[in-house]
Amino acid sequence: MTWAIAIAIIGIIIKLLTALPSVGVEWLESKFALHPKLNPIDVTVTFKGKSLEEEDKLRFIAYFNEASFLKKYFMIKGNEKFFLEPETNVIPFVINLKKGKKDVNFFVYSYDDHVDVVKQYKKNVNAYSLSSDSLQKFTVSTRDLVSM
Repeated sequence: MTWAIAIAIIGIIIKLLTALPSVGVEWLESKFALHPKLNPIDVTVTFKGKSLEEEDKLRFIAYFNEASFLKKYFMIKGNEKFFLEPETNVIPFVINLKKGKKDVNFFVYSYDDHVDVVKQYKKNVNAYSLSSDSLQKFTVSTRDLVSM
């Protein structure tokens, strides 16, 4: 009888480890996602050093969350400066995510055919490309930007 209970418990543990419930899989996926879904409450969005107004910020974050991931750019150590300061005249939108002790910066560069994102967390730098017509055509409303 003891052996049967032990085998049943081991079987349940193995089943849980090999087939996590969808909630567990989603949680693990969100922890390691390169392009995470952002909560507008936890972020600030700036353009040319000034904060976006609330409705522009909400619109920008919604477009960012809906964007389709295209590809990741693989970097060689020491090459991070190129991605943080590209030699183009494109001015990035800067998204600062602060949640607890976590501080992540996203630099969003919009081009005609794609959007480049540089994600900076501590000393780690990741760059990837998105496809989003909304982000590519996003413009700040005609009202002035809010001062920081």
